[in-house]
Amino acid sequence: MTAQELPPLSGKVALVTGASRGIGYGVAEALVARGDRVCITGRGEEALKEAVEKLGADRVIGVPGKAHDEAHQALAVERAMEAFGRVDFLINNAGTNPVFGPMAELDLNVARKVYETNVISALGFAQQTWKAWQKENGGAIVNIASVAGIAPSPFIGAYGMSKAAMVNLTLQLAHEFAPGVRVNAIAPAVVKTKFAQALYEGREAEAAAAYPLGRLGVPQDIGGAAAFLTSDQSDWITGQTLVVDGGIFLNAGVG
Repeated sequence: MTAQELPPLSGKVALVTGASRGIGYGVAEALVARGDRVCITGRGEEALKEAVEKLGADRVIGVPGKAHDEAHQALAVERAMEAFGRVDFLINNAGTNPVFGPMAELDLNVARKVYETNVISALGFAQQTWKAWQKENGGAIVNIASVAGIAPSPFIGAYGMSKAAMVNLTLQLAHEFAPGVRVNAIAPAVVKTKFAQALYEGREAEAAAAYPLGRLGVPQDIGGAAAFLTSDQSDWITGQTLVVDGGIFLNAGVG
């Protein structure tokens, strides 16, 4: 979408973590496309700059840093408030999955890293946006969980465990932040991103064949869901986890 094609500003502002590429970028793209201004974060400064340019530097700012760093969390919210004057929506997308193997052999330090990056950082960002804007003005939070958090996830158990915690974090925040702030989660199945590449690379057709809808997800699928959950159309929805899985769970009873 070019600058000439952008809609009028909506007056709303979003902060999307882990948004230099993949699902986070797809979410930011969807929000910009409806007129929101957006602050995106990511670890790689150059990748973040490229994402800002593609999304539109007149409506998007980038704040580089590590999601689990409390100083980065505070700075990202501070920069968004300085640039746009508000933070209506928080989309917690930043995550990591550095290990593949059985839980019985999982390095506990790696498990701690996964949990801190995927869960504690989301809580930290929620605390920051709550204090800076949402407590007094309302808004919405969307946590990007995973189907790995609501079913067994062989060989990515640490990731699944952390995403199950994200689902429960969603419930806790939804209860505590009501009625002004709605908090929901999205649980995607395999989405075609660099992050998930190992799950389908070299066998995409085979992987896609397992899905009743006949394809893997793309970032725009999650972007659309996040746009809905931060819109007035979802104004009576909170504490829910929306499964976006191409129908893969329909196969659970087959076999």
